[in-house]
Amino acid sequence: MKFLPLFLLFIYSFAFGQDIRSIQLFNPRTNDETPVIGFNEQLILKFDDLSNSNTLYRYTLKHFDRNWQDDGLFFTEYANGSLNALIDQFQYSFNTLQPYTNYTLAFPNDKIQPKISGNFEIIVYKDSQNKPLFTKRFSVVEDGASLGLNISRTSDARRPDINQRVEVQATGNSAAMMQNINSMSLNVVQNNNWNVCVLDQKPSSTLGNRLLFQQMNLTFPGNNEFYYYDNKNLNNAFDMVAGAESVDGVNYTYLHPVWAFPLNYQYQPDVNGAFYFRRNDLGIERVADKEADYSWVYFALDSEKTDKEIYVLGGFNDFIPSKENQMLYDEKAKKFIAKIYLKQGFYNYILATKNADGSLNFGEINGSFWQTENLYQAYLYYRPFGRNYDGLLGYGEFRAPVR
Repeated sequence: MKFLPLFLLFIYSFAFGQDIRSIQLFNPRTNDETPVIGFNEQLILKFDDLSNSNTLYRYTLKHFDRNWQDDGLFFTEYANGSLNALIDQFQYSFNTLQPYTNYTLAFPNDKIQPKISGNFEIIVYKDSQNKPLFTKRFSVVEDGASLGLNISRTSDARRPDINQRVEVQATGNSAAMMQNINSMSLNVVQNNNWNVCVLDQKPSSTLGNRLLFQQMNLTFPGNNEFYYYDNKNLNNAFDMVAGAESVDGVNYTYLHPVWAFPLNYQYQPDVNGAFYFRRNDLGIERVADKEADYSWVYFALDSEKTDKEIYVLGGFNDFIPSKENQMLYDEKAKKFIAKIYLKQGFYNYILATKNADGSLNFGEINGSFWQTENLYQAYLYYRPFGRNYDGLLGYGEFRAPVR
């Protein structure tokens, strides 16, 4: 398994300006936060500016190779349209203690359109794209291959932490796949979390118009189901919320503590690390984009003190460890505590520790079990002879439980 260096991870999807929060990128047809689209499809980008201004932000696109390294392409090689465009659709918050401006962008659009497949970032900035406010990854996929995934339990006495194996079968929808077998490679990601991925896998065999990826190193720690909380109603405590209050015009949400090192797997439904903004007042569903409020959310872990760095991670912060989401030990309460300012709604989260090499362990606190239901995502890349970029020929995913 390969882990991206932390200094690269910090580049992705991190809001450098403290006023920019609640960044979402999702498919409007499925409400799915997996940012993969075909040509002629769109993604929706949303974010809040807590300065409550009417600033017009700009955006541009950047293309990357199969492993998210800069491939050196010029804008005109991978996109049509303007080099940058305005994000000028916004609305002010309504009936919230925290004032903010909510921005929305549907793209690709008539201003900028990718003209090749592969890995992209959307870069959002105010004055210069060299000083981005944040970036978000997405991919454009061709209809060149259909990918089917199978997940099974595996055991290896030499690597006991590895307990889910992924097998992928790619079926060609055109001649492109079989004509470019030597340039094919597969990346597999768990739960939209690029900290947990296996990269650059070559086909292990072929069968007719199919490529098989059955390597034994396509294995992953099962980890555990995500913790969750729901504070769509900031006046009442429910769904893992122990208490809620508003003091001097600021909301506070106190979660029930979770405990470290569970001994046995216990099933609970989750959304594989995703999050959804919601506000519901006494049964009345509000428009979350502009009416969901903000709250200081207190996360707690019952545990003895340890020197390990522990982080609260999920799709809401792109699984990126930072000082903001690090847990600190409270000697009096005998708990690790993190306090994060978040828009109200439903959140999945997991507690991760940092290893000596800077990589993250998502099973040390929560436990790791072969039964865990995970989302696995497979990306099939190729580079035909004479082409100077990695195209994405096919994409597939698997959400069902392991049998």
